[in-house]
Amino acid sequence: MTSSRFFRIALVLGLLSAIGPFAIDMYLPALPEIGSSLDAAIGPVQMSLTVFFLALGVGQLLYGPVSDMVGRKPPLYFGLGLFALASIGCALATDIQILIALRFVQGLGAAAGMAIPRAVVRDLHTGNDAARLMSLLMLVFSVSPILAPLAGSAVIALTGWRGVFWAVSIAAVIGLATIAWVLKETRPAAERVESSLGSALRAYGVLLRDTHYLGLVFIGAFAMAGFFTYLANSSFVMIDHYGLSPTMYSVAFGVNAAAFFGAAQLNGMLCERFGIVRVVKTSVSACGLVMTAMFLYYLGGGDALAVLIALYFIASALMGFVIPTTSVLALEQHGAIAGTASALLGTLQMLTGAVVMTVVGFFTDGRPLPMVAGMAGGALIAVVLAWITLGGRRATRYAAG
Repeated sequence: MTSSRFFRIALVLGLLSAIGPFAIDMYLPALPEIGSSLDAAIGPVQMSLTVFFLALGVGQLLYGPVSDMVGRKPPLYFGLGLFALASIGCALATDIQILIALRFVQGLGAAAGMAIPRAVVRDLHTGNDAARLMSLLMLVFSVSPILAPLAGSAVIALTGWRGVFWAVSIAAVIGLATIAWVLKETRPAAERVESSLGSALRAYGVLLRDTHYLGLVFIGAFAMAGFFTYLANSSFVMIDHYGLSPTMYSVAFGVNAAAFFGAAQLNGMLCERFGIVRVVKTSVSACGLVMTAMFLYYLGGGDALAVLIALYFIASALMGFVIPTTSVLALEQHGAIAGTASALLGTLQMLTGAVVMTVVGFFTDGRPLPMVAGMAGGALIAVVLAWITLGGRRATRYAAG
């Protein structure tokens, strides 16, 4: 595959993957305003974010097997169409309960853009080439957490929080046009012959019995859970506790996101030189140490914003080495059911993030310590799982792929 075509595919898949997260990241600066506008407390406002994650996870269980049965493009059409309609409904919501319900539907639609692009990567490549394509996809995907909060702040300043949902509905329509005109089908009809509802259920059974696959999935899941905890709490901490404006909060958020996606671009080179397994184990261990240091700082009474931003910048960069590579390793041995394997991976990771966000939410008080505790806890669990999952002969065999 030529470099230009390689990047073009990454561009398309990255943009499709970013549409759902765009609906999260543009939304973050609006959380305090939504609470005021709809007369809702922090808990219900955060629930509108949590249910999106839940739907984003559960929905992938459907889209993955369907994409194995009917091809990658039809479920993308359906998902982005549903997302666009739900986004319009969110823009018109009059109370927090309606907004929460519509955010769930919106998440179900966005799930298509999360599960299927990973399957397309596996359709096209394995090993280091897959890691390189996944990292390029992540580079395009990075437009969401870097630019979306800033775009959200601008939209909110001009139109209020409802404008965010009109903006993401337009993004979904652009995504539909991209699928129709640019994306080629990567699941030929000949490869769908053996795919059915029964085969999908059997595939899920195979995956749920594959402890190596599950270990890799949950390494990424708990690494991401810390990020999800940051998503749910950072606007309240930085805007209400530290006094940042929504725009300055968006800049701080974007800096950390840039660290993640910038580091991810080194994955191809590092994996070729040191091996994927060594990259994962070293990076996740270093991330655990950094997050532990942050937790101890706040537990000891520290309260400097600069410490939070600096240490999480380092941790975000390290997660950029972990999350794309664990996805590649998890899908490596399941090419025949790549859509189903990608769906289960996405579902388990989103549900793990939603559970951690919910647990941390019980302790949220607008101060940094509960958020940092959840972030550090997720990182340390990922460290333990990495050394269990990637410590034996089987891990060495996977690394050679």
